[in-house]
Amino acid sequence: MRFLHPEFLWLLALLPILAMLRGRRSFAPALVFSSTSIAAHLAEGRKVGPGRLLAALRLLAIALLILALARPQLGDTTTEIEASGIDILLAVDVSGSMEALDFTLEGKAANRLDVVKSVMHTFIDERPNDRIGLLAFAGRPYMVSPLTLDHDWLLKRLDSLSIGMVEDGTAIGSAIGSGLNRLRDREAKSRIMILLTDGMNNAGAIPPLVAAEAAETLGIKIYTIGAGTRGEAPMPVQDRLGRKRLIRVKVDIDDATLGRVAEMTGGQYFRATDTESLEKVYGEINTMETTIRNIKKFENYQELFSWFVFASLFFLGLEVMVARRRLP
Repeated sequence: MRFLHPEFLWLLALLPILAMLRGRRSFAPALVFSSTSIAAHLAEGRKVGPGRLLAALRLLAIALLILALARPQLGDTTTEIEASGIDILLAVDVSGSMEALDFTLEGKAANRLDVVKSVMHTFIDERPNDRIGLLAFAGRPYMVSPLTLDHDWLLKRLDSLSIGMVEDGTAIGSAIGSGLNRLRDREAKSRIMILLTDGMNNAGAIPPLVAAEAAETLGIKIYTIGAGTRGEAPMPVQDRLGRKRLIRVKVDIDDATLGRVAEMTGGQYFRATDTESLEKVYGEINTMETTIRNIKKFENYQELFSWFVFASLFFLGLEVMVARRRLP
């Protein structure tokens, strides 16, 4: 139930004030008895006088009238949201090098994968009408989630990503090929893949440029992202005693190949060297791939104010009857 004019409900706050003002009034006796025995006989009856009952009926009638003015309505609203027709596959590198601590999260040093997952959370939340899938890859690709509009489930699958869930390596070409198999049979207005890696293709049976040619033929656009600082990055390792320490490792990202893959498919290559630049990359892609949200809203409400008017008139009539009744 809803009220079409809820501003009238504020008038209900005046009713307690009216009741208090009435209670402070002092009235002269309304009846004069010729004998105290008559008054004693009346005292044996109800302790609540008709005055209080009349006041309660009047306040109830006023309250119902105020509710009627607020226009109560009973019904339902149905909203239909049409998908935008954009299919997006997120391909994420989960190889061992993604453990490098050259990014920050909430002001603290964090590995690359944790930051990527946080940024992807925001990206997914900002595209509620797109079918989005998730693919993880290292030495081989692994489909984490098919294309879906159930983004709550998709985010849970994103949270499950971890380094080492797939044998180590960087199979960029195989990841693209696996993603194309998921996108090729989809009837969508636009099909795109966003591939993020921090390394060079060193595993898998498909070269990245061969996979890019297939994507170009299928009309699938690929955005590529190279994640990692330039030069060297701190990497946590364990020594023979199981103690963790940081070492400096060289960051090797094949910018040329990733750029060529994006260029061949009509996409764009980005380099993210820290958390801020990574957020900007996904924000820019989000802006470039605009989505259309079609909303159809159906409303069906039944007016209830007449019932409150009738109830108010009933209690007003009851007040008149009680006021006119004769004392015993």
